[in-house]
Amino acid sequence: MFSIYRIADANFNRAREGLRVVEELARFVLNDAAVAGRLKSMRHQLRSIQQEWPGGVRKFMSDRDSQTDVGFDSREEKEFERLNFLELSLANFKRAQEAMRVLEEYAKLISAGSGFKQIRFELYDLEKKMTLKLVELKANELYNVDYTLYVIIQEKYSGGRDPVEVAGSAISGGATVIQLRDKDSSDSRLLEKSLKLRRLTRSVGVPLIINDRIDIALAVDADGVHLGQDDLPVSTARQFLGPGKIIGVSTHSLEQARRARRQGADYIGVGPVFDTKTKENGARPVGLELLRQVSREIDLPWVAIGGINKSNISEVVSAGAKSVAVVTAVVSAPDIREAALFLREEIIKTRSSQMTKNI
Repeated sequence: MFSIYRIADANFNRAREGLRVVEELARFVLNDAAVAGRLKSMRHQLRSIQQEWPGGVRKFMSDRDSQTDVGFDSREEKEFERLNFLELSLANFKRAQEAMRVLEEYAKLISAGSGFKQIRFELYDLEKKMTLKLVELKANELYNVDYTLYVIIQEKYSGGRDPVEVAGSAISGGATVIQLRDKDSSDSRLLEKSLKLRRLTRSVGVPLIINDRIDIALAVDADGVHLGQDDLPVSTARQFLGPGKIIGVSTHSLEQARRARRQGADYIGVGPVFDTKTKENGARPVGLELLRQVSREIDLPWVAIGGINKSNISEVVSAGAKSVAVVTAVVSAPDIREAALFLREEIIKTRSSQMTKNI
């Protein structure tokens, strides 16, 4: 009997704690009063059920012995990390559902309490509703990514400097997106670099995009991938990545930009605007006219890319680009932070000038 009450006590607490976490998500993140209200009612319902057990709350309190609970320190490393609202919600719904199942089974041993099964099945339904809403929320956030200065980390152009140091300096100078492009490293080395960059970018709230490699993006939980014209189609990439990840596509013509939009890309790269040495066997320069065409017709976020540097960036922005992607203009610079800072300021200054002209 003693151990049954300890088990029940732990699971009543676990269930209410999990419910409170998802209740706060429903209330403050999703602004869903109906779901938040139902979760709150469940917490109170559990308290009432607990009071009806033989001996009531006093019995639970007298049998509680948290300090000798062998499970006190048995947390998995994953418990200390929640990546986003969706993961937080799923983890705590599972916590509450599992606690309901435990209470349902152990209550049978002493003919105490009821209603656990009903609550558990209702939690499955609420979990589905909240998951769909949180996925939609995450998908909507993709359109609010700031692509202004999109810096591509390519190690062979950074003078032997560590990719994480390069990215950190670029971010401190104003880089708003970091992409890792690496076609030379082994898979293990690429994974190692990606993990380090993921830790950095997550700590400062900057999106990390992995070039080409969907498997690496999934392995490190990057924010998305960037695909070339010869890579997997967007629809296939989406099947692997799900709706909450960013998918970018390189385009070299207006028709390719249109196709990427139809296929569901979240953003596109347009270029190469000028001649560039960073892409072997790359496409011919498309010039500024394509930027003007894309600016007039394509309503997706897009970044101009290819041969852009401090001497021509104002031309690129004047042609309609609100965002610019660079490699050597930042990662090859003696002072990476200052290079990023200059480019970011030039983009903003030229954009402001263009807006003033249009008033």
